[in-house]
Formats: sequence, C-alpha cells, structure tokens
Amino acid sequence: MRDSGSTAPAAPGATTPVPVPASASAPAPAGRGTAAWLTAGLVLGLLVLVPVAAGLGAYPIPTGDVLSSVQHRIGLGGAELDRVAESVLWNVRFPRIVLALLVGASLGCAGALMQGVFGNPLAEPGVIGISSGAAVGAVATIAFGLDFLGAWTVTAAAFAAGLGTVLLVYAMSRSGGRTEVVTLILTGIAVNAFAGALIGLFLFLADTAAVNQIAFWQLGSLSQATWPKVLAVLPCAAVGLTLAPRYSRRLDLLALGERPARHLGVEVERLRLVLVLVIALLTAAAVSVCGIVGFVGLVVPHLLRMTAGPGHRFLVPGSALLGAFALLAADLTARTLAAPAELPLGVLTALLGSPFFFWLLRRTRRGQGGWA
Repeated sequence: MRDSGSTAPAAPGATTPVPVPASASAPAPAGRGTAAWLTAGLVLGLLVLVPVAAGLGAYPIPTGDVLSSVQHRIGLGGAELDRVAESVLWNVRFPRIVLALLVGASLGCAGALMQGVFGNPLAEPGVIGISSGAAVGAVATIAFGLDFLGAWTVTAAAFAAGLGTVLLVYAMSRSGGRTEVVTLILTGIAVNAFAGALIGLFLFLADTAAVNQIAFWQLGSLSQATWPKVLAVLPCAAVGLTLAPRYSRRLDLLALGERPARHLGVEVERLRLVLVLVIALLTAAAVSVCGIVGFVGLVVPHLLRMTAGPGHRFLVPGSALLGAFALLAADLTARTLAAPAELPLGVLTALLGSPFFFWLLRRTRRGQGGWA
C-alpha cells in the first residue's frame, strides 16, 4: 500500500518541481481588521497631533486658533490670526511639522525595506553607510567653509555623498554578477568605519566655529526647517514612498529565502538593487536636511511587525505612517521638554531607541536559541 505522503515519479522529460519545505511559507499578511484598525489609529493620531504640535512652543497658540487659521487659508471660513501668530504658525511651526512628517515617513519606510531586503529585524538604513556617507559630505563642506550652492551647500553635499556611498558599497559587494547580504553588511561596516575616520580628520582640521556647527548637525535637529527645505525633501520622499509598496509582495516571497524566491519568479538581484536605491533615496534626503536621526528605521518597523505580523503589504506603508507620527512626537518633545532650550532630536531618539534595541537583541537571541 502506497504511503499517502509519497509522490509519483515524474514522467520522462518532465521538469521536477523544486520542493519548498513545509515550514517555509511567505509571511502571512496582517489581518484586514488589524491593519485597518492600526491604519485608522495612526491617521487619527496624526490628525490630533499636528494641530497640537502647531500650537505648542515658546509662543503658544490655542488649538482652536490653529484650526481657524487653517480654515481661513483654505477658504473654508475661520479667521486670520494676528500678524505675529500667523508668522509663527506658517513660517516656523508648519514647515517644521511637514518636514518632521516627511523625514519620519522616509526613515520608517526605509527601515521596513531594509529589514525585508536583509531578512533581519536588526537591520536599519545606516548599516550600508547612507547616514555616515551623508555625514562625511556635510562635515567636509562645513569644515572647509565651502559655499558653492549658498544655503543649500550642506544639504546638497550630504545628499550626494549619501547616495554615492551606497553605490560604492553595492559595487564593492558585487562579485560574479551577484551580491550577498553578508557581503553587503560587512562592506557597509568597513565603509562606516572609514567614514568615521574621515569625519574625525575633518574635525581635527576645522576651526572652533566649524566644529560647533558640525557637532550640532551630527546631533540631528529640525530647528532650521523652512518651506524650501520641505520642497527639497518632498520629491525624493514622494518617489520613494510611492515605489516602496509596489515591492511588498516580492519582499514576502524573498522572506522564504533567495532560492525559493527565484523559483517563484522573483528576480532577487534586481529587486535588491532597486530597493537599496529606494532606501538610499529616502534616507539620504532625510539625513541631508536634519542630520543624523537614529533608531527610527529600526524601532518603527519592528513595533508594527510585533503588532500586525511580518506581511509587507501593511508593514511598508504602515511604517511610513508610524515613522511620521513617531518623529513628530519626538520633535515636539525635544522642543518642549526643556523649554526654552531645545534637546537635539537625534539625541532624544537615541535615548529612547537604544534600550529598545538592547531588548530586541536579547529577544531575538532567545528566540533563536543563541547565535551559534
């Protein structure tokens, strides 16, 4: 009697299908109910947090006045505020809020893509040298007093250096027409170390005023937010955030492993290249305008993964929403917690993100029974 689990031999000339282990299955997408509730909660949270953030600060503006001014601007009634309040609201607060939303969404989405490409919840965009490369570009322009683009010099140099570093890491990791995740990580670590050495050298060569400016930039801040900076980030963020969800299904298949993904029709090498470029675009644009803001790309996707599961169809856009909310809340805390002084945004996110990282590290280690 034939065992029910056996399979008949393949006919002569037939292609034998590649077996996929029963335990290996694509990550189940988040249940529609869970995803819908989380999306609604995040959107509602942003709708509440934005007017609150616009009203709080050294010059307080009641939330009702904020809403009234917005209604007046879009032609739905309301009333115009006094000259000072209008200027603070529209020239200081709203550019900062919009920039926080764009930067947070970019970093959160880039983190989700990064963890999907590397298949590791401990991965974040800085691993492949984007942040350190951008820092080298910014620090070099400040240290040597370069001013070839006026007020845009530091931003443009940081963006170009961040993108260039990622392309360098990818080219150095490629061998035989392929790139391996481990090689990418190790190359990124080496490039990060070299970038750190360059930054140290530039600090040594810079004068006191430049050193202070470099230190402020590296700590991360949105205090210099303006509408032109918002417009500088907007195209990159829009392109990256539009492209990212289109690769969600292929990221779910990639979670099976490279070989099963290839047999299921995924062009793994092309997917990896495209997503690394999208990650670089999102992260370099964000870092170029606000400095280094760490742990958003690490913490945000993992929080959603624990809540709604590992399916990327919700994880990628959800990380953008939660990243926007988290960075806006962090920036509001940074500028109000020690008022009238302002805490560096990068310092605050690191203080909150580091304990979570240690917890995540221990949790992952326990889940795998050790690293060996």
